[in-house]
Amino acid sequence: MKTAARILFCLCLTVLLGFGSLVLYLRYGLSDRYTLAEGETLQLLRGSLIGQEVREDGDGYCVDLVLPGGMTVKTVQVDVTERKMVMPSGAPFGVKMFTRGVIVVGLSDVTSGGQRQNPARRAGLETGDIILEIDGEAVNGNKMLGQRVAASHGEALHLLVQRDETLLEMSLVPVFSDTENTWRAGVWVRDSSAGIGTMTYWDPTTGQFGGLGHAICDVDTGELMPLNSGQIVGVEITNVEKGKSGDPGELQGSFINDEVLGELTDNTATGIYGQTAGGDAEYLCSQEPLPVALRTEVHTGPAAVFTTISGSQPKEYDINIERVDPSASSTKNMVIRVTDPELLAQTGGILQGMSGSPIIQEGKLVGAVTHVFVNDPTRGYGIFIENMLDAAG
Repeated sequence: MKTAARILFCLCLTVLLGFGSLVLYLRYGLSDRYTLAEGETLQLLRGSLIGQEVREDGDGYCVDLVLPGGMTVKTVQVDVTERKMVMPSGAPFGVKMFTRGVIVVGLSDVTSGGQRQNPARRAGLETGDIILEIDGEAVNGNKMLGQRVAASHGEALHLLVQRDETLLEMSLVPVFSDTENTWRAGVWVRDSSAGIGTMTYWDPTTGQFGGLGHAICDVDTGELMPLNSGQIVGVEITNVEKGKSGDPGELQGSFINDEVLGELTDNTATGIYGQTAGGDAEYLCSQEPLPVALRTEVHTGPAAVFTTISGSQPKEYDINIERVDPSASSTKNMVIRVTDPELLAQTGGILQGMSGSPIIQEGKLVGAVTHVFVNDPTRGYGIFIENMLDAAG
């Protein structure tokens, strides 16, 4: 009997300690502030932690988070917002983008006077730097930079350079190339980018669109390309390079024509954004408007993705949301797996070019595809649509 009582005591103590640890984890591990749509109830941990009715306090609105059985874990602040409606897309589009300044993508020595020299490195330039100005004049492209260097005759050029968030002033002294018979700086730069992506949403009330779910970055440096101007055009998907482990594959397509569908306004970590130029909504979005999900509403389980693997019209395919992590980086909030047999048979899973494909769950737009797992193309990351809309302003 004593042994049984001792075992029972130990079990009760274990349960109490475990429950206490859970309460402490929830109290200090959960955010102190959430956003709710009008008329919604805050539910966390798939409903096992339920927010009571929203009430007003001196600082705005708050909700008590309560465990089954009635124990209050903590009180959190709540921002109540109107439920936004947008049209999910999934249509492919082409991007033509020009940078603000030029991006340094490489440094190369120049043979001058029989010696190898590098004026750019001597000036302090590094790969990834953005040359914004020469002698106080804004740099508008590779051609301008080349012309100014060639016309320098070895006189110092005063540069304004952006490195990360810092502005630097540098003095670049070109040298005369023995092999090219002109003045050279020893630097390779890029001023534009072009490619194919997938549109995530279009807002019919504002004409604003968002796509990709991640930034357009320079292919050599990996740095975000600073947007000066850009346009989107229609694309037809003409071929699929099927993905496999170690090689995620890609969508291949061609620009339909030079008709401009919209102007780019922002290139951010969470995607590209812009304004449509009238009459193109039918191409960009053929779906009905859907409510936008808050990050607290996204959960593991079945979902769908709109994407295009042939032509220009998106189709709906089944996926499963395997993990949701609101604390993860802004573009990796979900782990998704393609489960649709048709999509798996034709693509092997997620392809390069599918970035931006909208994710739908329980009748709401919850996010977009952002990355593919290189060693498992059936799986990838997704971003919360809330993060995209926040970045779009």
